[in-house]
Amino acid sequence: MTAVLLYPFIIVAGLLQALGNSMNAQLRARLVNPWLTATVSFLPIVFVFTALFFLMPTPLPTLATLGQMPWYAPLGGIAGAVAVFGGLAFVDKVGAGPFNGLTITGNIITSLALDAFGLFGLPGSGFKLVPWIGGLLMVGGVVLIARTSGNEGGKDEGLAGKLLYPFILVAGALQALGVVWNAQLHHALVNPWLAATVSFLPVVFVFAMMLFVRPSPLPDRDGVAKVRWWMPLAGIAGAVAVFGGLLFVDKVGAGAFNGLLITANLLTSIALDHFGLLDMKTVKAGPERLGGAAVMVVGIVLISIF
Repeated sequence: MTAVLLYPFIIVAGLLQALGNSMNAQLRARLVNPWLTATVSFLPIVFVFTALFFLMPTPLPTLATLGQMPWYAPLGGIAGAVAVFGGLAFVDKVGAGPFNGLTITGNIITSLALDAFGLFGLPGSGFKLVPWIGGLLMVGGVVLIARTSGNEGGKDEGLAGKLLYPFILVAGALQALGVVWNAQLHHALVNPWLAATVSFLPVVFVFAMMLFVRPSPLPDRDGVAKVRWWMPLAGIAGAVAVFGGLLFVDKVGAGAFNGLLITANLLTSIALDHFGLLDMKTVKAGPERLGGAAVMVVGIVLISIF
């Protein structure tokens, strides 16, 4: 299967990731505690992938493949979860626009560097000007979209919010690294369902431990009653993107994979906001948002083709 034939699957994964982000935001609003929200969101993922592994337990890794597994490979899920938790914890402090803009910028730059230098087992393509121009266009498109997302209530986040910017950039970089590390884990464990289970299991453990350490605040009865049936499925929707990276990133490259994923994610997010779906606040898609989306599409075309 050629890399281009995988693009539709990656686009669908990006669409589901956007749905998962919006569902997580609604779940956090009801459950209040970010550690509880993350645990509830990620726990069904482990259950689903473990069940699939028991249904399809072959192939299994060999001692040779396990011996070649780098130490960082099982940390791919945790690396990717940093951005998810950052959204739960920081988006109300810096605003949805700046948060998404910073994480995506960190993700795109890191992805292009991974491809250029052939890091973490990826085939190195060397520095190519056109994909980097595409990356800059994508960042520009994100900025245009982020300008219209603004901050909650239209307030400036102040100095305290701006001090979080470096951490949010790092979260975006870790998101890109997590995709590649998961691909390495798949190579070592062979079975994709086993690899996904191993990737997500430490994430649930970490979030559950943090909930045990910091159990407050907790939701009240009214908040729990407002949790709709689809909200706890946020993690599963987002996990499709992680599973896609586990399978496809070494075939299409980190830049193309993450670029397609992000573009599909943001285009879906614009549609969700425009129509007010999944209980999201309605934000009409004006010229800046549509222009930013068009610029991003041009950017991902340059990354994917060249």
